Amino acid sequence: MAVPEPNDRLSVFLKTGIYQFEGSKAVFIDPVRILTRSYTRFRVSPSAYYSRFFNSIADHSTETHNNCSGNLKKRKRNKKKEKSHNLNSREQIADQRHQEVRSMLLKAHEALLKSSELLEIVKNLRNVGCDEERHETDVISQDSELDFVEVGSVWQAPLYEITLNFHKDEMMVKNAGFPPSQFCKQRVVPVFNNLVANEESSDMVAEFLNCRYIVPKKSCFYMSDLGKIHNLIPAESDRGFNLIVIDPPWENSSAHQKLKYRTLPNRHFLSLPIKQLTHTAGSLVALWVTNREKLRSFVENELFPKWGVKYAATFYWLKVKSDGLLISELDLFHHRPYECVILGYCHREDMNSQHPLRLNHVPDDQVFISVPGDYSRKPPIGELLLEYVPGFRPARCIELFSREMIAGWTSWGNEPLHFQDLRYFLRDK
Repeated sequence: MAVPEPNDRLSVFLKTGIYQFEGSKAVFIDPVRILTRSYTRFRVSPSAYYSRFFNSIADHSTETHNNCSGNLKKRKRNKKKEKSHNLNSREQIADQRHQEVRSMLLKAHEALLKSSELLEIVKNLRNVGCDEERHETDVISQDSELDFVEVGSVWQAPLYEITLNFHKDEMMVKNAGFPPSQFCKQRVVPVFNNLVANEESSDMVAEFLNCRYIVPKKSCFYMSDLGKIHNLIPAESDRGFNLIVIDPPWENSSAHQKLKYRTLPNRHFLSLPIKQLTHTAGSLVALWVTNREKLRSFVENELFPKWGVKYAATFYWLKVKSDGLLISELDLFHHRPYECVILGYCHREDMNSQHPLRLNHVPDDQVFISVPGDYSRKPPIGELLLEYVPGFRPARCIELFSREMIAGWTSWGNEPLHFQDLRYFLRDK
């Protein structure tokens, strides 16, 4: 793939949210720009997305305190790091994995630091449209966020309904000389254990329990617990999915993480029907994992074999702050500034010689760099994977354990509307 000239790369980035570094396999991505392309009447709010790793004028009064606190924590970590201890067998394997990719990660980070024009844009990612945003947040703010997991667990859950507000093309409405409200249609459907779809070519606003949510064009969601995922298995295999992205709520002893979202014991994920969800032409499976060796071993030795997934490659998400520096020291053992996406191919058991699985070669050790959003919110990487997806185009894509939606995708989980809350959006100009 040819890499554009510097000015062309910047213009492509401003348009798509993806910046390809010259002479490197690494890319920088702006999730806000990528996600915003899913919408016609709204756009993702930069200040709402980038809730961390940016300092604003409003935060300046607390910056000194935070820096002092941060430095104290850093000194404590360094002291712990200085105390040498013998690594156990799992830690040794984890350290070996880290050493194997360390040089590659450093080169990717160096490519970012050398891109001065891109860094100028990066440091202002949170401030894009900030004047307009201050005005708009007063208009579309909501009192509180719903806890979908809690609401979905009560006995009344099957009775809850969501109101879908569809809008006709606004230019057509304007030309016809009628107010847009006269061209709005509504549909009321069950919100849980039901496939809720927006088949229109524009966003729709959904209302549920006095809260509003933005559903992107040509998308759908199925909100349920793990026990109901089998309802998504298509009756016909050619209606399965070519790209399956999975971000499981891995079990974790961190009290901080448990406060942010609920986790499940890892063995629960063995029951995911990956083969049954796979398209006749096969699927590319992309699984987010942490750097814990116990988890990596579980995926390689139990989870992928159970799913029928054959390993293909590993991609790396390198996390940086708004100034381009890593969010933590690269060699900090328990706080690496990167996460992994393990890729593999899956084919259905009922595939025959008429539909052989055509595997696209996936280059190993690809790096994508971004400034993280909210805690555990993963950047949208589907577009980076499409060239490796088997089957026809457009590919049929699904995200499991999703907390947000993308145009053209199916989103499944117990809170796929979490980041669709109106508070995370601005009205487009």
